[in-house]
Amino acid sequence: MAAPRVLLPQLLLLVVAALVAAAPVRRAVGAGEFDVRRHLSTVTRYDVSRGSSSVNSMPPIPDGCRVIHLNLVARHGTRAPTKKRIKELDRLAIRLEALMNEAKQGLKSDSLKKVPSWIKGWESRWKGRTKGGELTSEGEEELYNLATRVKERFQDLFDDEYHPDVYSIRATQVSRASASAVAFGFGLLSGKGKLGPGKNRAFSVLSESRASDICLRFFDSCETYKAYRKRKEPDVEKQKEPILEHVTAALVNRYHLNFTTQDVSSLWFLCKQEASLLNITNQACGLFNEAEVYFLEWTDDLEGFVLKGYGESINYRMGLPLLKDVVQSMEEAIIAKEENHPDGTYEKARLRFAHAETVVPFSCLLGLFLEGSDFEKIQQEEALDVPPMPPQGRNWKGSVVAPFAGNNMLVLYQCPGKTSDASTSGGQNNSYFVQVLHNEVPVSMPGCGNKDFCPFEEFKEKIVKPHLKHDYNMICKINPPVASEEPASFTTKVSSFFVGLFSQKGYRAVSAESVKTEL
Repeated sequence: MAAPRVLLPQLLLLVVAALVAAAPVRRAVGAGEFDVRRHLSTVTRYDVSRGSSSVNSMPPIPDGCRVIHLNLVARHGTRAPTKKRIKELDRLAIRLEALMNEAKQGLKSDSLKKVPSWIKGWESRWKGRTKGGELTSEGEEELYNLATRVKERFQDLFDDEYHPDVYSIRATQVSRASASAVAFGFGLLSGKGKLGPGKNRAFSVLSESRASDICLRFFDSCETYKAYRKRKEPDVEKQKEPILEHVTAALVNRYHLNFTTQDVSSLWFLCKQEASLLNITNQACGLFNEAEVYFLEWTDDLEGFVLKGYGESINYRMGLPLLKDVVQSMEEAIIAKEENHPDGTYEKARLRFAHAETVVPFSCLLGLFLEGSDFEKIQQEEALDVPPMPPQGRNWKGSVVAPFAGNNMLVLYQCPGKTSDASTSGGQNNSYFVQVLHNEVPVSMPGCGNKDFCPFEEFKEKIVKPHLKHDYNMICKINPPVASEEPASFTTKVSSFFVGLFSQKGYRAVSAESVKTEL
């Protein structure tokens, strides 16, 4: 599939026109309807992204239909900055001090009056930390609360006694993902055990070795994707340059400090961290006016689209093992219902916790967040245009596609009617339907006539089958494994008393080498 199309001259003209039209004085966060916390791309908190969405506003399910299985693919909750980003913020503190000293030595003494007071002597909240990227307490609450809502919404599905083969919980071997699985498990199973005042119970979380986890960390093993990303990253930076240059010029003029584009990039990152993790919107975020926030958000969304989303088919084709796993779990549930297996003897939910690099490709495989006729284009592997720039609206927004704790749920329903001879599985399967919920809200599926309640067979034929002509090993250039070492799976039982113990035990086998930054 060809690279996404973008014309830099037109891009530059659009940016200039929009920024010139923007109000010269920044609009206070919270004034009117604008809230910077809703425009932080993939650093957006789940509760902010979800907004006022409520299960009470969901369209009704057809009479007689009942849930028989649920697949969850979720991103980890809100996390602290990674070690790499902490160092960037430390460098920013040094840079801001140098800019202040430079301004003090300038000829215009009144220029310092325009500098926001917080910049003077600013230090990073994470200064001195040698580790980062862990799940925060806010992230724990996001997953715990998500679980309580899921349990309440699908009460009949979760009324069985817990067994790991009935309610399978899986996570990657990254602390923030596995800790998210633990937080979700506490919410799901609260009151169902005998441990402590909350009557918690132990449960298992399965993790595959990083080296062999092609279901949740397929991006780690896909050499084709790694090569594409390495080749494409410089192009993305060039596409972002016009916006960064104009925002930089605006800030230099506004505050009389000699900011560089790197300074502005770091200040935008600081804005996102302060607004999302600390709920501070009047410091770094206050440097930018509303229009500038929209454009900086777009640069983040552009990067996510090109490097993780629809920018190239390898971005999502490599997620085929996950898609196959999801479909297989639903087929097994259907077989169990058709053969009248008793409750407690077959899987009812498969719950997965991973990363934005997992959720975004999976959303693309389902054909979500496309513009107009884009679904037909990706089926034919044609190039897509990049997301429209502000002030135009767009479906692809990182704050919606993959905020912290962002998730896709595929809910399998059994409905009465359309059941033919018991020996004909095709006729029976017509009574099964799939509903896709993104961040707990039903979404229409372009591959299913834009319905949000899709016959299972149609879902397989129109949405899944076109992807199956590809093979993960072929598209990712995976060599056959050497028959010397088997993938290491392990199960760790956790309860509210053993969260710390879980975090320690789960990762002793992981190399201490630094892993590339991921979301």
